[in-house]
Amino acid sequence: MSKTNSSTTQQFDTLFAGPARAYAALSLEFTEKLAAAQFEAARAYTDLSLAQARAWLDVKDVEGFKQIVESQQKVAQDLGNRVKGDAEKVVTLSQEFLQKGQKLTEENVKAASAAR
Repeated sequence: MSKTNSSTTQQFDTLFAGPARAYAALSLEFTEKLAAAQFEAARAYTDLSLAQARAWLDVKDVEGFKQIVESQQKVAQDLGNRVKGDAEKVVTLSQEFLQKGQKLTEENVKAASAAR
């Protein structure tokens, strides 16, 4: 009876619990990386916004106003590059998650077939 119970437990782990744990670990890893990327982006955008606000507060004359307006083009370009880079990072993370998920599924299907 104990041998049957052990075999059933092993089958359950091979077919259900093991794959569920592996997928949960993969999902947690993806979520952690995505959250880190989002926090990093939010921090960068906040720093940029605060720097711009400080720059505007330093305007005291027409020349200062002219300089800050001219600098806005570079700031906008830098921001656009940052947004593009952040979007590429999220796409890369998503593709990595998809590929690892597909590999995990293939491995689980093979393990399930072998367990029969």
